[in-house]
Amino acid sequence: MKPPGRIWLWLGLALGVLVVVTAVLQAVNNLLWQLSYLLPSWLVGPFSLLLFGGAALLIARFAWPWFNSVRRSGWTVFNGKGPADAVEVEAPSNRQEAAQQNLAGLDALLQGIRDEVQRKALQQERERVAAELERGDLVLVVFGTGSAGKTSLIRALLKEVVGEVGAAMGSTTTTTSYRLRLRNLERGIRLIDTPGILEAGIEGQKREQIARDQAANADLLVLVVDGDLRAAELEVFAALASLGKRLLLVLNKCDLRGEDEGKRLLELLRRRTQGRMAPEDVITASASPQSVPMPGGRPLQPPPEIDRLLRRIAQVLHSDGEELIADNILMQSSRLSEAGRRLLGEQRQLDAEGVVDRYSWISAGVLAATPLPGVDLLGAAAVNAQMVMEIGRVYGVSLSKASAQELAVSVGRTLASLGLIKGGISLISAALSLNLPALLLSRAVQAVGAGWLTRIAGRSFITYFQQDQDWGDGGIQEVVQRQYDLNKRESALNAFLSAAINRVVEPLQRQGKQGQLPPRPQQRP
Repeated sequence: MKPPGRIWLWLGLALGVLVVVTAVLQAVNNLLWQLSYLLPSWLVGPFSLLLFGGAALLIARFAWPWFNSVRRSGWTVFNGKGPADAVEVEAPSNRQEAAQQNLAGLDALLQGIRDEVQRKALQQERERVAAELERGDLVLVVFGTGSAGKTSLIRALLKEVVGEVGAAMGSTTTTTSYRLRLRNLERGIRLIDTPGILEAGIEGQKREQIARDQAANADLLVLVVDGDLRAAELEVFAALASLGKRLLLVLNKCDLRGEDEGKRLLELLRRRTQGRMAPEDVITASASPQSVPMPGGRPLQPPPEIDRLLRRIAQVLHSDGEELIADNILMQSSRLSEAGRRLLGEQRQLDAEGVVDRYSWISAGVLAATPLPGVDLLGAAAVNAQMVMEIGRVYGVSLSKASAQELAVSVGRTLASLGLIKGGISLISAALSLNLPALLLSRAVQAVGAGWLTRIAGRSFITYFQQDQDWGDGGIQEVVQRQYDLNKRESALNAFLSAAINRVVEPLQRQGKQGQLPPRPQQRP
């Protein structure tokens, strides 16, 4: 419902518009009347059209720039929000602007993260991505097993010896970067040799993770294989293809096969990768051909056969290089923003669970002090309005007391309609009956049951706020039922009961001793 003041404001605005329109129509009518006296009747219509058309063009000439500037800066009409809320972010016109907006949004997220170590790590990564926006080189990352010949391929591309070619698997333990220039390409190419993938042991897994991290920051990926894609290599290929980056697959060591065998293997690889990459992006090469013995002389060393690969790299970078850079930077900034949101979400969930935990024991304490007649715990089990408001504030949502109370009642009614109040009380009663005398059992069950049901309702609200104040497709019933099922699991229920015995049951026993209640019996086997 709109506030009365805003309704009067809209009514006043409508009245002002009506007065202006009436005045304009009256002026037009008077002008036409005067023209009919001054001009022949056949000239009044064309002259009026010319006059009004010129006035409209003049108004548009001065009003349009102002309208554009207002639209770009974002504006809100009579919505009751302050300037910070009224700013409407302009949609980015390209990927670079979208990346800049992501980084700007990350700055706001960083201010809300309390963990200093995580905040500094995100800040450093944010600065790295911001520097990426200004970089000049295209990043090409080469992957492959230790025996596929990826370092030999890089050596052939650079036409100079780099790395240890032909060394044992695992010799490339860190990433190595080289710079390459292609003809007619304005940008340089930063060629990165990664540690070998699919190597055994913990160290091999660490090196493979380094290679995967490099893949996330690449503009163009090159995967080098020396045969058909085995199961493990196919898994690596699927992981690289799922990154959404341009990928080239290079079948190396073609000099070791006959021509027919090479064609057959090339077609097999293109069929295996169909739907994930273009057939022309699967290329054959021979980075380090075997030497040919020469009778009576030194063996002949054939030159590397990488022309097809060089041409394909050049074609891709000439046609799509700028788009690849833009996509990469946007992807990195989006991934960084997602990491920031995830950290903030985890922090908020911990804070909200702390609020729920506190109010669970408040509800239990209230029922322990003033037990209700019977077991109608709807009012005690439903999350009270103050708790809902506190959870909302954790998630940056400001609720009125009336709205919070309405939401709390809706959860309480759902607990009752699904039979969860009765089921919860039965569950708590069965768990406590082994440890308490009959005179104390009813009071303890009410108190502990109220705390447990409050916990279920509170965690249902955490889900509601995590989903941007939406219960989801299944509605409130599905959320509450899921939280009930999660909290009645043995581990969760035992942890809650253990805390409840310390916080609720033992204080009740001490009060019972003062009131000459029977002592607490030993736990039965």
